[in-house]
Amino acid sequence: MSDLLPEAESAIEITPARKLVARVAALYVAPFDHFQTRAVDELRLGFDGIEGDFHAGATRRSGGREPWYPRGTEMRNERQLSLVAADEIAVVADRMGIAEIKPEWIGANLLIEGVPRLSMLPAGSILFFQCGVTIKVDAQNGPCRIAGRSIAENAGMADHEAGALLFPKAAKRLRGLVAWVEKPGTIRAGEEISVRVPEQWIYRA
Repeated sequence: MSDLLPEAESAIEITPARKLVARVAALYVAPFDHFQTRAVDELRLGFDGIEGDFHAGATRRSGGREPWYPRGTEMRNERQLSLVAADEIAVVADRMGIAEIKPEWIGANLLIEGVPRLSMLPAGSILFFQCGVTIKVDAQNGPCRIAGRSIAENAGMADHEAGALLFPKAAKRLRGLVAWVEKPGTIRAGEEISVRVPEQWIYRA
């Protein structure tokens, strides 16, 4: 049986690990009672995420993204941080027929520049910030109606419900990423990031 392993490995296409250089273009924090964010000069991160932020916490309650749990089940919080890229949300705005989408409207915490196709960074990618902070990517951030309604309201769209429904379609695979804090500290706007993308492969049984 062990003789089959080299043959199986050779049939899998493996993309080598790589490093990218990025930069913190802007930082945002959400009040404890609302997901929309506001711009700040720095983010103080602990193992629970951003101090006082709407999404802070070592755990969170499950929702529609976790249909395998009863809604409201306490689970590990892998969504402490929301990362977006200006070029991607500009495409979403164009698809929605509006002039712009501000990161604050969709609850972003970090606006990242310098990473092509940010939303496609794979799970397990690690961002090493100049200040010493490390965060780890969990997954793409699936676009939802709540963020869509926020965009519709802030952009002055005539039909808020239509905007809420349009956003999930327009922002598919362009909504950015969710991540969690691996090594805490304070991130400041403008600092450099070293992005380590892990080795990748497509699992086939």
